[in-house]
Amino acid sequence: MGRLDDRVAIVTGGGRGIGRATCLRLAADGAAVVVNDIDEAPAQETVALISAAGGTAVAVVANTVDLDQARALTAAAADEFGKLDIVVNNAGTTRDKMFHGLDDELFDFVVDTNLKTGFHTTLAAMPYMREVAKAEIKEYGRPAYNRKLVFTSSVAALMGNPGQFNYTAAKGAVIATTKTLARELGPFGINVNAVAPGFVETRLTAAKQAGETYGIPEEMRTMARAMISLGRLGEPEDIANVTAFLVSSDADFVSGVTIPVTGGQLGGM
Repeated sequence: MGRLDDRVAIVTGGGRGIGRATCLRLAADGAAVVVNDIDEAPAQETVALISAAGGTAVAVVANTVDLDQARALTAAAADEFGKLDIVVNNAGTTRDKMFHGLDDELFDFVVDTNLKTGFHTTLAAMPYMREVAKAEIKEYGRPAYNRKLVFTSSVAALMGNPGQFNYTAAKGAVIATTKTLARELGPFGINVNAVAPGFVETRLTAAKQAGETYGIPEEMRTMARAMISLGRLGEPEDIANVTAFLVSSDADFVSGVTIPVTGGQLGGM
């Protein structure tokens, strides 16, 4: 018996990194997982890993910056599995530049990817979460069980980070809107929380090579490791473990909070 048996979850950005680790963990806990990504190949790789481990998953390629695609994603989850219980708004990216060199295009791209995706996916999920719970309340006096929303913010939104005005603007908004949604959706038995990862080993934080879009200089990686009390960089699984707690019944009385997952990163609060 898994603690997410009979639950259906969508994870955006599920093809790589923290998203993939989250998909694998939720599936291991018993959930049927809809792996969403804008790239089909990594999404299908995640599905294959889940299937090989005995879990249940499907891939849905959609860019939820677009509301119609977000609606197609949630509809696909409901069509495939009959309902939707959990949404993990994990999709995100970085495009770092010092503030004086930032332009609208770079700002909008990062804010759209890190904030609007979560807005649209959550909005598209409401018919399958809020409205279903509302019907249960009318018939039984209460929701059948707690449904869950989790957003991925960042410790950078809590402490600031040079060169990430666009990223921290989006991730800070994630924290604020998590609190608002927790207040709005709590009466329907929907818990809304966020995780704020510290420095985690993903393609966004790998040592940057010449000509590559993603990554950071190796000296920054060394400095980050020196600031982490536990003496190591985070792994995607470290974040997935906290998300798995938040979407489980163990966290039914936890809502409106952002949990830093930083390994005791100095200055992370």
